[in-house]
Amino acid sequence: YCVEFRTESLSPHCALETRAHTCWMQYLREGHTVCVACQPPAMDAHTQRCSGDGHNADGDKILHWEAIGNSQCQGTWKKIRQLEHCSCPLVHSFIFT
Repeated sequence: YCVEFRTESLSPHCALETRAHTCWMQYLREGHTVCVACQPPAMDAHTQRCSGDGHNADGDKILHWEAIGNSQCQGTWKKIRQLEHCSCPLVHSFIFT
């Protein structure tokens, strides 16, 4: 499944990233919608959920995220909705880890 979030805030460290495997971070923007896929091995075998997916969160709860590869690139987002069938666009698509 996938979860759509609206980015509320992000640290300035995201925009400073220039390494080839982490340069995607510089394209993150406040107010943008991002789509995050929950896939194995991040998915818990028992609950069939990914940690941090905001399962019990309503649209007003602020959730925290951190980018893999640069722990200083972090921020907050709010859950918009969960999609049982992922149709995330290639841009602004991510995977829970």
